[in-house]
Amino acid sequence: MYKNLESMFSVNAAGMKKSVIRELLKLTQKPDIISFAGGLPAPATFPVKEIAELARELILREGDWALQYGPTEGDPRLKQEIIKIGERDDMKMDQENILVTTASQQGLDIVGRVFINPGDIVICGRPTYVGAISAFRSYAAAFEGIELDEEGMRMDHLRDKLKALRSAGKRPKFIYVVPDFQNPAGVTMSLERRRLLLDLACEYETLVVEDTPYRQLRYVGDHVPSLYSLDAGEGIVIDLHTFSKILFPGLRLGWVQAHKTVIDKFVIAKQAMDLCTPPFTQAIAYEYCNRGLLAAHIEENVELYRNKRKTMLEALETHMPEHPGIHWTKPEGGLFLWMTVPESMDMEALFYKAVEANVAYVVGTAFYADGGGKNHARLNFSYPSPEDIVEGVKRLAAVIKEQLSS
Repeated sequence: MYKNLESMFSVNAAGMKKSVIRELLKLTQKPDIISFAGGLPAPATFPVKEIAELARELILREGDWALQYGPTEGDPRLKQEIIKIGERDDMKMDQENILVTTASQQGLDIVGRVFINPGDIVICGRPTYVGAISAFRSYAAAFEGIELDEEGMRMDHLRDKLKALRSAGKRPKFIYVVPDFQNPAGVTMSLERRRLLLDLACEYETLVVEDTPYRQLRYVGDHVPSLYSLDAGEGIVIDLHTFSKILFPGLRLGWVQAHKTVIDKFVIAKQAMDLCTPPFTQAIAYEYCNRGLLAAHIEENVELYRNKRKTMLEALETHMPEHPGIHWTKPEGGLFLWMTVPESMDMEALFYKAVEANVAYVVGTAFYADGGGKNHARLNFSYPSPEDIVEGVKRLAAVIKEQLSS
């Protein structure tokens, strides 16, 4: 082996970084730990019996097709079911507007591969989804962050940023947002801001990448139209979806909705990555949707997660110390809430004490592409049981109280 093998790596590979979340999660594998760290769906939501039955039927009925290679664009039957899912959400599209992906993370990678040259500017939230940061950073993107509040990305800040970039002769490739129950902050972008976002994207000639893995997991509040539906086929919005949160993540299935010109280029990029998304898992998803099982399954998930969300919010109100610098978001859906502590407190340093106390979270710094977030943490309520949620909040509150007193 070469003495300096790293010298052989590409520029892109040299810029890759390990996932902060994945590395910290290695510390949470103690048997007694209560973890609010991962973004894992509850295993109780997995339709094990139904999937076992339909998978067996599928193999016996059309194994020659389901176990073979498939079209890069995706199974046409599944794409038709995806169109139905979109229609129930006021989104109109044809099969040519859809690419089935190996989960939405591949969609993020394809976005980066097709659009980002080294040094290209990507605008994102502060904070934003760590998987998007990793995907875009691997193509040497330069990030510009925009602050969030309870209505999502601040449009006044975005306008100022776009204006400043134009004055400097720069144009961002796209604006990345998670408008529904944002990961990690849990906030939902208001309708007014969604419309402003599209207006600004049009004015400054850039695209919007809408990542919507949790959109169908709403527990309280009113439905807000997606950016894709508001775009109405103008081609500004590239919309990413996944079956991971609404069915089960082991399928590794997602899809991209976009203008045909974008999808055509994405198909070429995907051909070089994996030729096609597994036809077998696509056939399973198609059968499940075609039998009319998905809508009822999502309703069951919503009821379960609604109760877990309520349990965590009540536990935080009961056990967290009263302090003006300590607060948290109250998400209308999704899997996470965002906790803020006084600026003098470093949640990254405190993480190790929390693990000693057998509770874990994700440090806020993981979600800032341009630095920041030390006094924040993301808490997941979908995976732990209600009993573990209460006990885990008690443990975390004790760690924070001790830190405040010191």
